[in-house]
Order: sequence, then C-alpha cells, then structure tokens
Amino acid sequence: MPADTTYLELSEDSGSAHKFYEVTVDGTDLTVRYGRIGDRGQVKQSSFTTPEKAKAEASKKIGEKVRKGYAPAVLGGRQKRSVSRRQITSTRSTATTRAPILWRYASGSPAFGIFVDDDVCMVGNERGLITTLGHDATVRQQFRLPDGVKCIVADDGWIYAGCDDGNVYDLSGKVPRLAYRIAPEIDIYWLDIHDGVLGVSDANGGISAIDHEDEFLWQRPGRGRSAWMVRCDATAVHHGHSAGVTSFDWRTGRELWHTKTGPVLFGWQERDTLYAGTSTREVVELGKDGSHRQAYRCDAAVYSCATAEDGRYVFAGDSASSIYCFDTNGTRLWKLATGCGSAYSMQYHDERLYIVTTDGSLACIDASEAAVRSAVDGTVPQAVDVKAPPQMPEVAPSTTVEIVHDATDGVLVECVDVGGRVRVRVLSSGYHTDWQVQFPKGIREPGSRFVVTGVREAARGGFYRAYGEIRRLV
Repeated sequence: MPADTTYLELSEDSGSAHKFYEVTVDGTDLTVRYGRIGDRGQVKQSSFTTPEKAKAEASKKIGEKVRKGYAPAVLGGRQKRSVSRRQITSTRSTATTRAPILWRYASGSPAFGIFVDDDVCMVGNERGLITTLGHDATVRQQFRLPDGVKCIVADDGWIYAGCDDGNVYDLSGKVPRLAYRIAPEIDIYWLDIHDGVLGVSDANGGISAIDHEDEFLWQRPGRGRSAWMVRCDATAVHHGHSAGVTSFDWRTGRELWHTKTGPVLFGWQERDTLYAGTSTREVVELGKDGSHRQAYRCDAAVYSCATAEDGRYVFAGDSASSIYCFDTNGTRLWKLATGCGSAYSMQYHDERLYIVTTDGSLACIDASEAAVRSAVDGTVPQAVDVKAPPQMPEVAPSTTVEIVHDATDGVLVECVDVGGRVRVRVLSSGYHTDWQVQFPKGIREPGSRFVVTGVREAARGGFYRAYGEIRRLV
C-alpha cells in the first residue's frame, strides 16, 4: 500500500505561529516532520508491530495538533519568510597605514555577529556558524545554527543569536536552544534585547517589542525604511532607519522623540548616549533625550561604530575597509586600513577593537595609544592567522534533554496549557508560582516536568529565566 501523509499548518494572523506538522504512515513505520513553514524541519521516526497501531498513533498525533489550531494545508502554499542581508561592495581602503591587527580568524563567509566579554570573543557568519575564541586567540567551540546569523546580543548573563530564519537562540549553555520565534511577516534587519524584551527592526522600517513568551508588546510602522539600528535599554527602544533615530517607550510603544540624521546603517549605545552610523559618512552622537551632540566625519558610508568606556573614544568602520578613531570633540585621531574587508560590526574591549567583516574575518586590533602611534609611524605587529582545530565538532541546536527520575539536584518546573499556549511555571518552593519562566521552545509539552540547574529572577520582575542544564523528569 502507498504511504499515507497528512500535512497540517498553523499560521496565525498575529504572526506568532508559522509552522507545519506532517505525519506519514508507511506500513508499520510512522514518520513525523515538523518545523517552521518553508524549512526542512526536524524528523522523528518510529516503528510499530502492526500497521493498525501505526495508524492509531498517527491519528492521535494529528488530533492533538488539530485541537491546537492546526489545519490541513497544501505543502508549498505558504512561503518561507523573506530574508534581507546587507549587500555592499567593499572597496579598498585609501589609508596608507594598516591597523595593528594582533590576530584574525577566517570564519568562512561574511560575518555580522560579534560578542566580546572578559572571557571570550564570538563571531557569527552568514552560513550560521558561530565560533567562540579566547582572548589568547584559541578556538574553543563552534555552534552550527540552521540559518545565517544576523547578530549576537547579550542580556545580563545570557547570550542570544538572532538568525535569518526568525529564530533567536540562547547560547548560554553547552548547546544552543531556541528562545524566541519572530513573526514570519517581519523581514528582520537587526535586533537587540534587554531584560527579556526583544526589540526587532525590519526592512520596511518597522519596530516591534516582543516579550519573553514570543508575544508582541507592541508594533509600530516607524518613520522610515531599512531599519538597521535597534538598541534597547531599561526605559526605551531606540530605532534607527532611513529618516533618522526614533525612541519609543519599551512598555507601550509610545513615541518619545525623533531626531533627523542621515540614513542610519548601524547603532551603538552607552548609558546616556546613542551613536548612529550613517550613509552620509558620519557617526552622529545623540543624547537619549534626542538632542544632537556631536558628529564624527568619515570618508565613506559608516557600516559600524563603537566606543571606549563612556565614549572616551569613538570608533567607526566604513564601506571602504577603513576604521577610524575620534576623540570626544569629534577630532579624527587616526584612519587605518583593516586589510580584511569592511567592518560590518565591531566592539571595543580593554584597549582592543574587535571587528567582523565582509570577508568573514574576526580581527583583534590593538587600539592602545602606543600601538596606534607605532602603526602611524609604519610599525605594525605580524598578525597571527588563527585556524580552527581540524575535526572540531559543530554543536547544533538541541530539542532533546537527558531523562532523570528525581528532582533533588535542581529546580522543578512544569509546562502547563494556558488558553492554548504552553507556559512554564516553577514548582519548587521559594519562587513566585504565578510567574512564568523563559524556557527553550523546542522541548515544551503540556504536562511535562523538567529539572533545571537554576532559575534566576529577571531584573524587571514578573518572570524568571532558566539557566544551566535542563533535564526532563519522568
């Protein structure tokens, strides 16, 4: 007998769901395929002693999905989400002096994502590969995500990677786990996060705020298009687009202020200050009340910028493979050639400037005054080309967990159905039982219980975050 396939989809008008579920019975074999519409998805296979038992299990699974709102559909009827990537022609720098690069790592394709802290440096590229290196330039780990990495952002002790497929992965554990799904109608340009609230800018110039349960706090059309900047803080979401920078209240989406600049291509923030890199060849410094403070003039469109602590120095990367340093008065201190393409993004840390570039490099540049003076005088260090160890395993996102039989070594949480949505609550004593827990999406099932190493209160209150190891309790 031919195989019997049932294909279902759930695609809500709000955009909070855009997924499929396919069940195939072939004799005694049952195959389930599921995931985001337009993707290959994940596959689970099982076998039964008789075809009747396989059909019965298939009917049970289909019934569960139909009760959740899934409906029969035609494969290919709905399209995969649209993806926009920054496309530029990176030209050769006009600077006659090369930057003092200490080391560089070739990730293999254009790289947008970067994260640097006291312990590690991370680069995420267009092929979905995230590589973690130590500051000693040793490669420590690699993650392979399903789609291209747009950016890597930190939120307190958590690190997240936003991808072209609309998924945002938590990288804080040993394996990536799906933390957020962004509505498919949003053509993501950039995103940022603060205290669990995700700010997302899009190709049409729109801006959205999404909470820790993937639910929209608000959406706004914005004042311009091509919104390459979003920066979140404790009170506002700051949005940069073709018409300038606009700030919105993070709770309500109410516009707080708007300041005209050149078209914004990148954004950076300090505690009281915003920096917008523009296509009109300058970095514009704004107060967080919208006031115009300073402009830092470059020689080509600015595709990235960053600052030293409290804005002591302002750095910029242009589309012509140059990087710049300015003082707080706007005086250009130096312009140097990267030697490895144009900087899509950058971060400053401990007198070093880290850039990720159009040719896929993560480069560590000595930005100390002594090193730059030597570079201007014509003396630069021999850059070390870092290579990943051969056969390094690439860790893929996980939707599986270890099975345990007791909850003595962690915090017990339970998945519950609340109005058709799966929520996670803490059962262990000492926590607010009415608060939700931000928890990986791929392993949630109503009625299931998990033991996690720790649960920490979010800064704004009202929810917790799970961290450490996650194990299913049976």
